[in-house]
Amino acid sequence: MTGLYAALDIGGTKIAAALADGDGTVLRRARVPTPRGGGTAVLDAAARLLDGFAAEDVAAIGVGAPGVVDPAGRVVSATDVLPGWAGTPVREALAERTGLPVAVVNDVRAMAYGEARAGAGAAFRRVLHVSVGTGVGGALTTAGELERGAHGTAGELAHLLVPERGPVPCGCGRRDHLEAVAAGPAIAATGDPAGAGGVLGRALAGLLAVLDPDAVVLGGGVAQIGAPFLDAVTAAFRAEALPPLRALPILPAALGTDAPLVGAALLAKRAVT
Repeated sequence: MTGLYAALDIGGTKIAAALADGDGTVLRRARVPTPRGGGTAVLDAAARLLDGFAAEDVAAIGVGAPGVVDPAGRVVSATDVLPGWAGTPVREALAERTGLPVAVVNDVRAMAYGEARAGAGAAFRRVLHVSVGTGVGGALTTAGELERGAHGTAGELAHLLVPERGPVPCGCGRRDHLEAVAAGPAIAATGDPAGAGGVLGRALAGLLAVLDPDAVVLGGGVAQIGAPFLDAVTAAFRAEALPPLRALPILPAALGTDAPLVGAALLAKRAVT
């Protein structure tokens, strides 16, 4: 086994690729805008990115893909954040294009696995991972392992109902969902990261009473805004949470926007070792 793994992070606006070693350390990066035209166009662009690593002895590919992904690596459900994506057989199609073993999970689960194994979640047993970017996503890990749930949606929070009405629709089309208020497009429309952070913090106060994890790790592109967003999330959560939960750690992702790439690479390694 070479110890080199390729990783893909497929998103609504860009496809990122990385070459990583067996510890998840990113050695090389590449990215392109996400093409329109459905799953075939997206996977063709992803495969071309991986061609840049062709000179390396890559053992396997890990993919973080938007939507609900079944154990066979097929997207069974997706919002319009990536039109024409639902039904795409990601693992099968990339394996045919590359001739390599392919592991596929939801993109936020890839981020969560990276943070649980090599980032901010590594010191905690049960963690809710929240990603805020073009959309809002969530995933749960326990002892460094992903929780899938009965239908592959464990930890998802984009569609939590909120009293506010978003300036742009959620990926599913509704405006009374958390994603419509707290995701990047909503913040761009209002210019109010603190307001969006407050909505997310209040939503977490209710959700964490149900899940009762050891910590929350907050990542994604919007989290890179820093204090105006993160401080608002934390303050709103502490003000609304049940007393036993108020001291629960809410941590920024240690791996930044590399988290899904690190997680995908580590999942690729796991698939072949």
